[in-house]
Amino acid sequence: MGGVIYGLCAVTALVCAGLLLRAYGRSHYRLLLWSGLCFVGLTVNNILVILDKAVFPDINLSSVRLLVALLSMLVLLYGLIWDTK
Repeated sequence: MGGVIYGLCAVTALVCAGLLLRAYGRSHYRLLLWSGLCFVGLTVNNILVILDKAVFPDINLSSVRLLVALLSMLVLLYGLIWDTK
């Protein structure tokens, strides 16, 4: 059951990323770009959760997952703070 929930989280993050990036393509509002890139990273993070918990339970991927999540949040933080255009 856990694998299904992890998969649904990954699909949800992927759909959010797609919608945000598609909206950026139409409007060129830069916050949509940074949010979309953040959700791309969160999708990768959710895929790593699936790999960590369901596919390779003996291998600890938590540090890689945390690094990907941190980089994703830093992309969004950059867009919120320093990209003022």
